[in-house]
Amino acid sequence: MRALVVYCHPRADSFTAAVRDTVLRRIEAAGGAHRLIDLYAEGFDPVLSPDEHAGYETAGNATPVAEHVAALRWCDTLIFVYPTWWYGQPAMLKGWLDRVLLPGVAFLMPDETHADIRPGLTRVTRLGVFTTCGASWWLTRLIGAPGRRTILRGVRLLCARRCRTAFAAHYLMDSAPRDSLARHLDRVAAKVDRLARPLSRRQEQP
Repeated sequence: MRALVVYCHPRADSFTAAVRDTVLRRIEAAGGAHRLIDLYAEGFDPVLSPDEHAGYETAGNATPVAEHVAALRWCDTLIFVYPTWWYGQPAMLKGWLDRVLLPGVAFLMPDETHADIRPGLTRVTRLGVFTTCGASWWLTRLIGAPGRRTILRGVRLLCARRCRTAFAAHYLMDSAPRDSLARHLDRVAAKVDRLARPLSRRQEQP
């Protein structure tokens, strides 16, 4: 298991940081390797520049984010840890998706024999999302949970055909008691443990 953990939160003392630490500990306990991308800590620029947009479909499109693309190509497990803001990913994480999940990296563009895009992350056999939400579960569902759909549907379609997924969210964060937060960390740990279990032969095949 080679896990790339993409973490996005501006504060070191956040509960999301505790979720991140739980994820990393459980990966290590399972004997897996991991790399952490801390977007705020490195000052990642989420803005797709005019030059990047102009070269979006060219062979050198990954040059501005080469280290992130290399980490993405290294992993077989992709995990996102972030707070849900306005029902979706923080702007910095959305910008990471825009700039790093590129044609030729995350997907293949349509061509003469293919009318639609094709998966490019077929080496990724595990995909996880661990998030926190200020809104309630029912309100998030009413809106449609666009952040969850972006990754567990959109990114998932670019991964291996039988990609294993995991999701855990803590809702109503602003009024959450300590025991609820502690239970959620236990839930995150259990989800990561299940995600890290050995894959079947069918799941290992792209």
